[in-house]
Amino acid sequence: MFKQRFATASVLALVFISALVFFPISVFISLIMLVVLVAGWEWADLAKIGSTSGKLFFVLALLLSMLATANYVGVYTAFDRLLSYQICLSAMGLWAVIFLWLQGYPSSAILWSPRPVMLALGIVLLSITWLAIASIISLDNGRFLVLLAMAIIIFADIGGYIVGKSLGRHKLAPTISPGKTWEGLLGGMALQVLLVVGMVFFFEEVNWLNLCILVFPVAFASVIGDLFESMLKRHRGVKDSSNLLPGHGGFLDRLDGVMPALPLFFVILTKASPL
Repeated sequence: MFKQRFATASVLALVFISALVFFPISVFISLIMLVVLVAGWEWADLAKIGSTSGKLFFVLALLLSMLATANYVGVYTAFDRLLSYQICLSAMGLWAVIFLWLQGYPSSAILWSPRPVMLALGIVLLSITWLAIASIISLDNGRFLVLLAMAIIIFADIGGYIVGKSLGRHKLAPTISPGKTWEGLLGGMALQVLLVVGMVFFFEEVNWLNLCILVFPVAFASVIGDLFESMLKRHRGVKDSSNLLPGHGGFLDRLDGVMPALPLFFVILTKASPL
């Protein structure tokens, strides 16, 4: 299982980094839009839409939402950084509510599990995830910043997986994901320390305190996203969002931590510098 997971992750990383480095920004964010649409198909299944036509309708609605967002913010034209900041900041309010839902599960399911609510959540969260990626890459050194954001999320996931599997004893959220432990959470945070130390070592101009203010909240947010999707899957009665990625499940399973982490990453970066 680990070898399969590692092989799939390696291929995904190679494809992602190659597209990030070599493709024009407009092409890259368009490819990310396609990935988000696949995740949208999987979200529709979690929302208990059984028919192919129903899933296609949801994916179309998600596409129109992203295109409308792109037009509103000027993703492909004159990017409005302030407007994107306000949208991503609003998303943080929604994620604060989701955090309360996590604490209240399974009782909280009455609030978010109705199909119309689930569909609306999917369109909003996935659209803002795509916007966050487009926003980060629009900044100075945007390609590097996207890579840094993904490294934070991946380190949190790897640390949680390895330490949780080997040393995990105390359940983090037993009603949502029995496999996740406090030890795994600490393992993910420990890898962030290594990331910060490495960044400070290789880039002397980097302020370690400012980097910590960016890295650790984003890493924690990625864990919240992971738990949120675990809650959706547990309520749906499935292990993975799909089987498209061997050892990893579906594309939504790879985007779960990204959904809250990247908007927060952009908000912190923007707050730290003039709009």
